[in-house]
Amino acid sequence: MSEILESIGQQVAQNPILIYMKGSPDQPQCGFSSQASQMLMACGKPFAYIDILANPEIRANLPAFSEWPTFPQLFVQGELVGGCDIITEMYQSGELQTLIDEVPLPDNQ
Repeated sequence: MSEILESIGQQVAQNPILIYMKGSPDQPQCGFSSQASQMLMACGKPFAYIDILANPEIRANLPAFSEWPTFPQLFVQGELVGGCDIITEMYQSGELQTLIDEVPLPDNQ
């Protein structure tokens, strides 16, 4: 496995809720990333993000790691949840809130 894929694996493993997005939750750089991060923030738990625009190697290699071609990409407890469409469907049905509520917070939060 390449160094960058190992790095992505570590990021996913170390962050219980992680979104790979364009920009940041405060300054998203695309509509899909904005929408996804807003829904995630509405769930009320802290989450990590990786700005793929600032990390071109991650942007280039994440689709191979996740087998998902588009961004944003949400991982919860090491599992790919999906992109904006899936996040939106889950948010509207209440499934996203349930999934996020089940994530234990790290001891330092």
